[in-house]
Amino acid sequence: MENLPALFSDLALILVTAGITTVIFKWLKQPVVLGYIIAGFLIGPNFEWFPVIQDHTSVETWSEIGMVFMLFGIGLEFSFKKLKKVGGTVGITALTELVTMCVVGFLLGKALGWSQMECIFLGAMLSISSTTIIAKAFDDMKLHREKFSGNVIGELVVEDLEAVLLMVILSTLAVSKSFDGMQLVSSMLKLGFFLLVWFVGGIFLVPTVLRWARKFMSEETLTVFSVGLCFMMVVLANLAGFSSALGAFIMGSILAETLEAEMIHKVTTPIKNLFGAVFFVSVGMMVDPQILVNYWWQILIVTLVLLIFKPLSNVIGRLIAGLGLKQAMQGGFCFSQIGEFSFIIATLGLNYGVIDEFLYPIIVSVSIITTFITPYAIKSAIPSYNWVTKHFPEGWLNRLENNDSGIKVKSGKKVNMGSFLARQFKNIVIYLAIIIAVILIGFFASSFIMKYVPRPWSSAIGTALSLVLVSPFLWAMGFKHTLADTTHKLMEANKFNKSLIRFVFVLRFVIVAVISYSMIQHFLNNLFWEKLNVGSPWYHWINIGFALIFTVMLRVLSPAMKFYKHIEERFLDNLNKRQQMQVFAIPEILQENCHLQKMTLSPDSVYSGQIIKDTDFRDNFNVSVVSVERGKQVIELPKSDFQLFPYDKITFVGHEDHLRLLLPRVEAFDDVLIQEHEDGEVDLYKVEVEPDSPLIDVALMNSGFADKYDAMVIAIERDGHFILNPSARITFQPADLVWFVAQKDKAEYLMKLRAADLKSEVVKS
Repeated sequence: MENLPALFSDLALILVTAGITTVIFKWLKQPVVLGYIIAGFLIGPNFEWFPVIQDHTSVETWSEIGMVFMLFGIGLEFSFKKLKKVGGTVGITALTELVTMCVVGFLLGKALGWSQMECIFLGAMLSISSTTIIAKAFDDMKLHREKFSGNVIGELVVEDLEAVLLMVILSTLAVSKSFDGMQLVSSMLKLGFFLLVWFVGGIFLVPTVLRWARKFMSEETLTVFSVGLCFMMVVLANLAGFSSALGAFIMGSILAETLEAEMIHKVTTPIKNLFGAVFFVSVGMMVDPQILVNYWWQILIVTLVLLIFKPLSNVIGRLIAGLGLKQAMQGGFCFSQIGEFSFIIATLGLNYGVIDEFLYPIIVSVSIITTFITPYAIKSAIPSYNWVTKHFPEGWLNRLENNDSGIKVKSGKKVNMGSFLARQFKNIVIYLAIIIAVILIGFFASSFIMKYVPRPWSSAIGTALSLVLVSPFLWAMGFKHTLADTTHKLMEANKFNKSLIRFVFVLRFVIVAVISYSMIQHFLNNLFWEKLNVGSPWYHWINIGFALIFTVMLRVLSPAMKFYKHIEERFLDNLNKRQQMQVFAIPEILQENCHLQKMTLSPDSVYSGQIIKDTDFRDNFNVSVVSVERGKQVIELPKSDFQLFPYDKITFVGHEDHLRLLLPRVEAFDDVLIQEHEDGEVDLYKVEVEPDSPLIDVALMNSGFADKYDAMVIAIERDGHFILNPSARITFQPADLVWFVAQKDKAEYLMKLRAADLKSEVVKS
């Protein structure tokens, strides 16, 4: 008999144990994630009375895959466009929490008598929350559509980016024992560069490919394709020096802007649930009771400090950012744990030998304890808010509360020199990142061509290819101009504006010329290296001349303009396609109060089968129905007498708070997958037509089976053959066996009534 790899028995043990514990926790009405952690402890190496896994390496790999799918799912639900919308708020909150917890962690480490480097690492580990834990808690508690959840997920993304920078800083400190500001700046620029390039390139390429392949896509092919894209971005992020989780999140956010986003979320959710279970079980396997015994008081102190200062700093950050007290507490109480990035930071310190080995199990134990507490901390937000409103002075509450119940209208943006310069700077940064990315692709192509074409021609071909590909973006950076009327008005306002605007245009031209000079210099160096006198002034003037000629050519080269226009239109179309598919777009001036949200009508909903005018959509929730999707049909602006059917996809317009209250009444789907029904009174019976029966030569439609006895004849057995679902016009013949379905009382009444003419027999199905 063939021996199975240990991974099979390990997965069987993990999933069966996790399945049993999660069912128990669902029965206890507790978060499922806690059941996973208990399962991990039971099958971990530190619990002697239960079978343990054998292949730890494979399980760790599977748990890493689980983290990837968790972040991929978060990206699908939270796109970069949403991050931009809440960017200011989450940025202030994340920075407040980061600074506070780094300081608190450092002071706590000093109080515990740890070394200075251990104190620094402790502060860093306490400052980063767990995206996967909070996301899973939101799923279990059905909070992902709550008002505060968007800010929470946005802040978690910012914290993950902060974690990347923290690891750079800590690596520098561990090696050189000093802070290198230039390395931090270069790491930030590198991170920003890759994020920008990945997002812009992904939005241009991925939806374009999906649009072409849409008619060939089934659930199977879409699953394979989307998961493949996810892991491709994971690999690219790893090659760039970033975490796999960040790469998965980026690809999820890119796919979130496609028309296939909802279907991708649907087909990948089972995969996410499977691997996510392995991830959380692997966390539970790290629980070591002996560590808890040996370092119980350090673990207790660190846990208490974390549970007090981390949510508190987050709430303060949210209040500083302008959120109301209730929303600040709801969001802040979610940040009551540390997670996977804290483990990575601890591992980094161990590898560099700057922290003692005892710190890692302490952090793991604190993480597991706070993971247990997280769902209860989230639940305690509203009771805590109610307690605060009762015991705090009214004057304080009025200052802390954000009176956002009224209508807020964003005023139109007034164009001034500040906004003009900001727009120009943003465009220069975006174009510069794209240009650098295209140049790098060209250099990579030249190294590939080098395998088949000898040097210097391979490098020359790669450089020439880069010049061709980069020319539309060089043209856009140097010469593309929008809002010409606004620019003229600013220039006419005063001489300073005119000089400043001219300087900006000259600067754009100079940047294009410098990039062109560098590329042409590379081209000439590779093509005529042995024939050129590099140190000669004429060499540089030749390069400058060629660069200026190329730049001027871009100015008058219309094909580049047309090609760029096509690229930009395709990018914007891909970026806004999901919004364009809505009945109408909400203008920015109304976005503070007006939202569109699609809901699927449950068969168990009180609105299922109702006509719109009989619902309380407007009276109780102040929302309106703007469209209904039914199969492939889209009914826009349905009339008041339009009837709603189960599984209709209804698009509502209204305030975010009202839509959130309406959601559970529309999508009233039961968590129980399989519904068990009581045995009905309907059963299967059989009667035989005797030779002297009055049914002989009587048609089924005239026999009274259906009209008088609510019985349905499903078969007639005649001469050893079955006539299944007989026609209503068929006539009964002697010795026919009539099989019919009826309720018990009706069948017994029929039997009793026909007893004189029919010989009956009851047959249980």
